[in-house]
Amino acid sequence: MPVGEVRVVHAGEKSLCLGHCEDGTWGAIDNVCTHDGGTLGEGELEDCLVECPRHGARFDICTGEVRALPAVFPVNAYPVRVVDGRVEVDVSVPTRKLEIG
Repeated sequence: MPVGEVRVVHAGEKSLCLGHCEDGTWGAIDNVCTHDGGTLGEGELEDCLVECPRHGARFDICTGEVRALPAVFPVNAYPVRVVDGRVEVDVSVPTRKLEIG
């Protein structure tokens, strides 16, 4: 996957937004915007921030933190590693767990 892009990927029943940042790092977050359910993997990636294509909320692709409104709640983020050119995402335990309220 080229640098500066995001894609929708699936790990079992889980839908993820996988991104390849301009600095070479990779990130994976839940593929659903917490503002209105938009598909994050169809958004744009800039400086490791993915922008929801529906209303412009931005999330850090590595941490799941909200970086721009209208979203106010983060998304789950998952550890990513590259082994022999293959991107692996560990969906068993989020690195940041979604907490609402």
